[in-house]
Amino acid sequence: MTKGRISKDTFDDFLAEEGMLEEATEIAIKRVIAWKIAEAMKEQKLTKTLMAKRMHTDRSHVNRLLDPANPALTLNTLQRAAAAIDYELRIDLAPKAKPKARKVKAAKIAKAAKAQKAKAA
Repeated sequence: MTKGRISKDTFDDFLAEEGMLEEATEIAIKRVIAWKIAEAMKEQKLTKTLMAKRMHTDRSHVNRLLDPANPALTLNTLQRAAAAIDYELRIDLAPKAKPKARKVKAAKIAKAAKAQKAKAA
């Protein structure tokens, strides 16, 4: 790891400690979904109005679907959006990856040793 960079595990740990990991993951997933749908619409030259017609809904619903900051999304909406752009919806569940064993940095070890000495004194 180069100086000034934060590893994914470290950042995930920070988010988890702050109670924000689940929300951040949810927002990231929604951003990817919104981006993929928007890209497919561009490729097919679909307007939001035409997308709404294909989904049998109104344009405001399409706006919410494409809004990366709005995480509210149902499977039904996803399925209708996929059908409207002639895509196949695939959803997968997999076990979480086991956390990697972490190397404790020398600075942390030194700090802990110093704290132990201070307590002993």
